[in-house]
Amino acid sequence: MKKTIAEMLQSASTSAAAEKLVKLFDEDSFVELDKFVGKDRNTAGVISGYGFVDGAVVYAYAQDTSVKSGATDESAALKIKKVYDLALRNGAPVVSILDSKGGDIAEGMKLLAAYGDIAKSSAALSGAVPQIAIVDGVCAGTNAMIACMADVVIMTEKSELFMTAPFVADDKTEGAGTAENAAKSGVAAIIAKDGDEAIAKAKKLIAMLPANNLETAGNDYYTENDAVVTEDLKGLELISAVADKDSITELYNGFGSATVTAIGSVNWRTVGFVATNNAEYLSSDDSAKIARFVTLCDAFSIPVVTFVDTKGYEKSSAAELAGSIRNSAKLMQTYASATTAKIAVITGNAYGSAYVSLASTAAGSDFCFAWEDAVIAPVSPEAAVTFLNGAASAEDTAKAAKEYAENEADPFTAASLGYVDRVIEVADTKSAITSAIDVTASKRVLAPAKKHVNFVF
Repeated sequence: MKKTIAEMLQSASTSAAAEKLVKLFDEDSFVELDKFVGKDRNTAGVISGYGFVDGAVVYAYAQDTSVKSGATDESAALKIKKVYDLALRNGAPVVSILDSKGGDIAEGMKLLAAYGDIAKSSAALSGAVPQIAIVDGVCAGTNAMIACMADVVIMTEKSELFMTAPFVADDKTEGAGTAENAAKSGVAAIIAKDGDEAIAKAKKLIAMLPANNLETAGNDYYTENDAVVTEDLKGLELISAVADKDSITELYNGFGSATVTAIGSVNWRTVGFVATNNAEYLSSDDSAKIARFVTLCDAFSIPVVTFVDTKGYEKSSAAELAGSIRNSAKLMQTYASATTAKIAVITGNAYGSAYVSLASTAAGSDFCFAWEDAVIAPVSPEAAVTFLNGAASAEDTAKAAKEYAENEADPFTAASLGYVDRVIEVADTKSAITSAIDVTASKRVLAPAKKHVNFVF
């Protein structure tokens, strides 16, 4: 039986999808679009529209499980495509709230065309306006691929994201499709406890990211941080000491354990932070994680501050089979080609190709600072003295390595050669970074005419 107009309006306004959108937007600011788009007086399985998030215009859509379990069909694609087109035309972010078991198979070939329309529109937005996908339920098949095309994927703990349902997969892989596994594989950037927390995290990101690639990003609610930087701080603790108070949102916490990537702000200005300063070797996952993050920052001209303390890349056959060479090359290429401001602070070890990728001004960093006890060398001091002096006892090697680090691989030697711009005291780290961000705020790069970098995959 066909629904009346009143029934259609009532079902749309009371669905869980509508409630999620109301929570996303400022009070009474959500405006629904295309309420009556559907077939046979049945609404499409998605609610779409626009509104304000902390006063900023945002477009959004939420899959509606009360209509055919939120199945994607031609009507849903029409609504989603309009949201994307309006966001691109008006330079505003898009938030998608996903909860659907897949597409409406009854539509046959029309379903494939519908997915194609959504994918093309999402790709057109990439790098022009921020896209945030919230997976709050099931996100399956092609919907999962479209979710991953967003700049940031946020998943709730009980949500599922998969190409093929685990229970029908050939290997019946236990745990496949879970939020935990999506975090471990680098698909989910943030895991939230529930839908409310996911929306809150999305709103914080919207406040930090620019509306589009032509605007400057800043934190209108920043509070000055009175924390003191000390040499014992590592990773997120060091980032948090430099950034404005409570401004940090960590991304990809479950992927690449030797590194930290986070969005925050410094004196209002939004900054992307990378920290490798735990002296561990970088894995294939760490390289891929940083490359993905820096690409996001570069797309929206967000300055990148990199804290470097690493012995380099993992050295083993297993690491190479895991893609260490490919992803380390991707990392180097990403930093070298990024035109946003790049500031490196060497807080410990910076050996070989890791130094070249992450800190070298020759490879693209605008400024390279180093703490007084930093060690900068083509290889580790132990390897260097063994190569230069030949094999020796462990005691003699350790003594020679210490002398090499203090006299040949020290930051003052690097500074005398122009490879380090400033040798700074630990306590001056924040002021050095703040100054560098200020002077690179108007950075412009004239690049040769080309479509895009042929990134390593």
